Amino acid sequence: MPLTTARARNAAANDGGRSNLAEQAYVQLKGLIHDFELLPGDRFTESEMGARLGVSRTPVREALFRLRNEGFLEVESKSGWFVRPIDFDRLDQLYDLRVVLELASVARLCARSADPPELDALKAAWLVPPEERLAGTHEVGELDEDFHATLVRAAGNAEIARVHWDVTERVRIVRRLDFTRGERIAATYDEHAQILRAVLQRKLDQAQLLLRSHIEQSKTEVRKITLSTLHEARGRARR
Repeated sequence: MPLTTARARNAAANDGGRSNLAEQAYVQLKGLIHDFELLPGDRFTESEMGARLGVSRTPVREALFRLRNEGFLEVESKSGWFVRPIDFDRLDQLYDLRVVLELASVARLCARSADPPELDALKAAWLVPPEERLAGTHEVGELDEDFHATLVRAAGNAEIARVHWDVTERVRIVRRLDFTRGERIAATYDEHAQILRAVLQRKLDQAQLLLRSHIEQSKTEVRKITLSTLHEARGRARR
């Protein structure tokens, strides 16, 4: 084998390894933010984060800049990296976009003559008696995301689903705080069940009204979030 070819393959393999490590670091870092292990204002260096994640500085740096581009982190030349404060105006805009995307998807679903198979999983998850409901913050948070993403995905427009998932990624950190209280979990189950039944019965106006109200309520709850709330959530997540 020519030396240049061998070097090229080795270089490609090394690049692939670094890429995998950077992806792993990205997923771990984003998880720390979403799980309240890193709160708005928390500061750290690349070396500290590398030690925490157990990876070298290069993939950590790639992951950090990726999260910076997504609006989660910022860096200063003298003090290192920090988690950006919550931008409530930006969150309001993202929630407004969610409303537009989900209302359009519900309209497409209600116009169909038959239920898409994706709705079967939603019925199994949300049309359940109270004693069968989940209660964990993480479990309900993931289930809630899946409810809305599945509604959009079932409507059959892949581009709308892609944009909707990007919005979901960007609001996750505050959205999951909605499920740190029992009354909000119960309300989510009740509201999702009402929305789903309206869709299954092809009651478009009712489904859209319920869905809009549901998302607007979540948006209102987001406005109540304070740094103290985040610290309390971090404490609960560690128990």
